Amino acid sequence: MVEEKVTKGNYTYEEVLNSSLSYFNGDELAATTWINKYALKKSDGTFLEQTPDDMHRRMAKEFGRIEAKYNKQKKKLEGLSVYGQKRKKSTEEYIYNLFKDFKYVIPQGSVMFGLGNKEIIASLSNCVVIPPVYDSYGGIFYTDQQMAQLFKRRCGVGVDLSELRPKDSKVSNAAGTTTGAVSFMNRFSATTREVAQNGRRGALMLTMDIAHPDIEDFITIKQDLTKVTGANISVRLSDEFMKAVENEETFTLRWPIESKNPKYTKEVDAQQLWKTIIKSAHNTAEPGLIFWDRQHHYSTSSLYPGFKNSSTNPCSEIAMQGGDSCRLIAVNLYNFVEDPFTEKAKFDHKKFYQVVYESQRLMDDLVDLELESVEKILQKIEGDPEPDKIKQNEIETWKLLQETGRKGRRTGLGFTALADAMAALGLKFDSSEAIEEVDQIMRSKMTAEFDSSIDMAIERGQFEVFNRNIEDTSEFVQMLKMEFPDLYTRMMDHGRRNISISTVAPTGSLSMLAQVSSGIEPVFMTSYKRRRKINQDDKNARVDFVDDLGDAFEEFTVYHKKLEEWMRITGETDEVKSPYAGATAPEIDWEKRVELQALVQKYTTHSISSTINLPTDVSQDLVGDIYMESWKQGLKGITVYRDGSRSGILVADDKKEEESTTYEKEVQFKKRPKKIEADIVRFHNESEKWLAVVGLIDERPYEIFTGKMKDAFNVPQWLEKGWVIKNRDENGDARYDFQYMDREGYKITIEGLSRSFDKEFWNYAKLISGILRHKMPMPYVVDLIQNLNMYDDHINTWKNGVARALKRYVKDGTSAVDKKCGECGDPEGIIYSEGCLKCVSCGHSKCG
Repeated sequence: MVEEKVTKGNYTYEEVLNSSLSYFNGDELAATTWINKYALKKSDGTFLEQTPDDMHRRMAKEFGRIEAKYNKQKKKLEGLSVYGQKRKKSTEEYIYNLFKDFKYVIPQGSVMFGLGNKEIIASLSNCVVIPPVYDSYGGIFYTDQQMAQLFKRRCGVGVDLSELRPKDSKVSNAAGTTTGAVSFMNRFSATTREVAQNGRRGALMLTMDIAHPDIEDFITIKQDLTKVTGANISVRLSDEFMKAVENEETFTLRWPIESKNPKYTKEVDAQQLWKTIIKSAHNTAEPGLIFWDRQHHYSTSSLYPGFKNSSTNPCSEIAMQGGDSCRLIAVNLYNFVEDPFTEKAKFDHKKFYQVVYESQRLMDDLVDLELESVEKILQKIEGDPEPDKIKQNEIETWKLLQETGRKGRRTGLGFTALADAMAALGLKFDSSEAIEEVDQIMRSKMTAEFDSSIDMAIERGQFEVFNRNIEDTSEFVQMLKMEFPDLYTRMMDHGRRNISISTVAPTGSLSMLAQVSSGIEPVFMTSYKRRRKINQDDKNARVDFVDDLGDAFEEFTVYHKKLEEWMRITGETDEVKSPYAGATAPEIDWEKRVELQALVQKYTTHSISSTINLPTDVSQDLVGDIYMESWKQGLKGITVYRDGSRSGILVADDKKEEESTTYEKEVQFKKRPKKIEADIVRFHNESEKWLAVVGLIDERPYEIFTGKMKDAFNVPQWLEKGWVIKNRDENGDARYDFQYMDREGYKITIEGLSRSFDKEFWNYAKLISGILRHKMPMPYVVDLIQNLNMYDDHINTWKNGVARALKRYVKDGTSAVDKKCGECGDPEGIIYSEGCLKCVSCGHSKCG
């Protein structure tokens, strides 16, 4: 047993912060990430864990309990792998040593947060796919409620929209026709944003098949950055479509998609639809592309009846049928390199095999632990005072997940620190030598995983629906038969414990805690600049930067942790001489990157979360070429991110990038054209419905008009855009008119915006417009409006609505005026993200 450690609990934030900083050797980001996301705490905010070591002991105790249950069974030796016959039984102490210091085995976030946590009732599954939305209003609202119930238990959710009928289809209700599948995306997105998860927002993936008649609307909806802000979107691409693109043929859109006699069909130019996808991906990195036939055929689960993939989790690395979930664990590859960053460096395949074998057992233990958690959730629901009819959806959802979890025992064993492992071996990440080494590592990993799962089938029983005939229809299993015949034969003789085994998930926070590179990704950048505000009384401080307000800052360089290790071992300080040089995310050869991912995919039963980073000036054609080559190479999916296409948290260490993501350059006042584009933004002023007309020049707010939605100015509810036209009346006085195009293509003009709105609010809006025209940076405009002190509540509510309307125009990634995070204390943590304020250190967010 692990040595008992008396935990006094009731630690203050300051105590935990100091202990965690010591644990992480002064790494503030790692310490605050662990404290805010995973440290066990009571409802009053006091902490029950002081460092990650307490968390590792907590988790080891729970895993050890499950291992002890199975260890009581009489051991069967016949048919076991060589290692399985001689291995010692796992104990709590052994498991703890795998977890300790994040060295070898790292359970993902939901497990670190929820396992053994008696303060909350939460799922241990990182991701859930719910059944496709049923084609009715009842089905839509049923799905919406399922999402809410899962988000509140800390699950990420994926759902497919392809079964919803296309827009303008006839329906037997008062509307007569449907608004289509895409019209409900904002509803699901809003639910994601609204359901809190202990300071984090839920994660949602919405998918649609390429054959759906509404697919173009789906592809382009997020080109408007104000829409579907709470979800990722991905297109399910069939081989039929990709071949039509390749051969420049037509493609048939249809619904129902899999029907032999669809009700709706439409012929389209496959190349043109492909160009729409690529243009959107080039602009905003969405939609994501999932090669759906590959997801199905190169799978160990999707070919089973009842387990056919319908969508993926929010990061696309787990495709599942509706009503299943997956738990995730990662293995830290860096710590299997002996003598890292030296000429003697080598990868310890024997130790790696043993740890992966044991990790797959832990994955199966985690299925049992999750089934226990689901049972607790169901007991909690049953004890709630709500009427049974209110609880029915929630009960059905969790019972479905419980049943499929028991039948399939799906696991998701991945890895992290691949880039660091390659660097530690002295290999450039995108070199042919590195790809050869990765091939050997992945062969060891897959062999250990399957040996472990087959051995567990002998000892614990195979997954319930295992069928040898179905297995032989899997392209993955056929690969096993060809290249790993002994493993294939043993599996066909004894079955395996888990319907699907492996994945490569994103490991952002996890890698931050382990202080290694993330998942399969190359290192994003080897160093970056951080600023620390200087206490004005500190006479010995070094002043490197003074901002516009006169505050002084010290600048210091933060290095990637394993680059620091390279420096320590070699005595070198020049980054250019390191194995990371020329191998960061923006620098590596994309063709080698696709080749490497295809190699890893070969040995992985689920999919891979991966991003190719490109410079801002790359062409749409190149983005298209990468996706086409990815399909040809057999990838199940990949993301291409063009720098600047969608704001991010990581900012390069150079002046140009800093300027572009912090403030716009000061420019001269620009003369107003006669006609400018305008957005319609609706908000509430107390109980009244108001709107703002925001005039735009160069996609930036230039002027704003606000008023009640009634009388002279009452535009259609569907209207979102129009034009503001500046005219002169008979006396030569300026007059602003609003013009829009109706659904039949006719232009409607409403003359005299000024007469439509209350004079007092008109005057306040004129003042704000003057500030906008002179290009005060948008964060300062928002801050100025929010800090206005009006004389009555009605005007204060109005100015809050105006501030919210203008927040949408602040570029994601822009620093807030008050950068200090009130949650974790990071002095420069607060940025704008999707119209909200977000801390890049702890993830705390605030909207409205």
